Amino acid sequence: MSEFFEIAYAAASNRLCFFTGTGFSKAITKNSAPGWQDLLEQLCELLPNSEEIKDVLFPDKKPNPLSLEEAAQVISIELQRIEKNIHEEIATIIEQLYLDGNNSEISDFFTKRPFRLVTTNYDKLAEKLANEEDCHSISPGMPIPRSFSRVNIYHVHGSIDSPTNMVVTSDDYFRFINSESYFSRKLSTILHEDTVVILGYSLGDTNLKAIISDYKGFSRNHVIGSNLFLISKSKVDQHVKDYYSHCYGIRVLDSMDVHSFFKTLNASIPDAEKYAKNSTSNIKKVIFNNATYKNSYLKVENSFFEILSSIAAIGLSINDPRVVKALGIIIKAKTDLTYEHNAWEQYEHLARWLIYLASTFDLKGTSIENEFLDATLRSMNTMRKELYIGYSWHAFKSWHSKWPSIMASNRALIQKHIRENTSWSDALAIVNSL
Repeated sequence: MSEFFEIAYAAASNRLCFFTGTGFSKAITKNSAPGWQDLLEQLCELLPNSEEIKDVLFPDKKPNPLSLEEAAQVISIELQRIEKNIHEEIATIIEQLYLDGNNSEISDFFTKRPFRLVTTNYDKLAEKLANEEDCHSISPGMPIPRSFSRVNIYHVHGSIDSPTNMVVTSDDYFRFINSESYFSRKLSTILHEDTVVILGYSLGDTNLKAIISDYKGFSRNHVIGSNLFLISKSKVDQHVKDYYSHCYGIRVLDSMDVHSFFKTLNASIPDAEKYAKNSTSNIKKVIFNNATYKNSYLKVENSFFEILSSIAAIGLSINDPRVVKALGIIIKAKTDLTYEHNAWEQYEHLARWLIYLASTFDLKGTSIENEFLDATLRSMNTMRKELYIGYSWHAFKSWHSKWPSIMASNRALIQKHIRENTSWSDALAIVNSL
């Protein structure tokens, strides 16, 4: 899967960051970590009028009258009446959490690889997975470490290390959103520089949405690929995927839990490490010195994913004239490989390369648009739904299965080009399917 090669490549290049929410803590504690509302309901139990408060804030079978941070503010006021502090009480509950279940795949990655982790969770469970002696745990109210560490974990909403600074109530959120803190700046930097994988989080936090929206504007202006992935345990509707892609530049990998994600990632890393070693020096030769890749290299499917990752790694835009020239030559060379005798594998590769490009970059209006559309027309004109001599059945399968993953804007671009330039029924069946 090309997405996992990209994520594994980022890990091998020390450019990977995880962005975790409550769902991640639930996954590594066999679901014993409380959700946000569950936590607030536990706090209500400390109040003398607990049932009354719960009925008001969390009515059964009715929508909650207040947002959860507003509900937390109400509970905070009630706790103050009995001389209790909501931040300290939450810290007491969270401190009791412990790792549970088979977390071997996650632990295998966390204890061996350098990475960054940004979390809105208050717990220190990620630190335990990564080996606390080998990571920096950074949260508001605590000194910022200046030494090197293999793993840096940023608690943007605070942690149990400093309960007073945890973002809990609506007052806390207001201060957090309207302050230019080290953590908001750091998160923005990570979103711009790293491949970010979102685990156990639904983008419900207003401040984080704003930061991701800022990143989306940057990625469009500089014509770089989206480097944000959302891992969803449940199936995600295509309309929702299009929304995430359009509004936040996020690619959704659904029907996958946290443990399955790390199992697949760990399996993908050895191959990525093999390529990452020399890829940046090679892409510099191609772009700056007009060198070309050998056909033997371009015949390998992962070569294109490596090339695109290495372009991002050296900080170049896909709209850079030198990059456009290089990618045009590469796509043309791959297309030429489909003319060779018994080149059925190359037809499939070309389809997957084009699909990946269209799933990653907003191509409309870029300098590479025409080169991409010409190659797409070639790919779709040489595929067929049924087994038939002279046409690629596997290329059709790739376009058919991955068509929904392509950015909505690129689907519209391809659809228009195919409708205007071919009457091939199988090609039209694909572009008219959504």
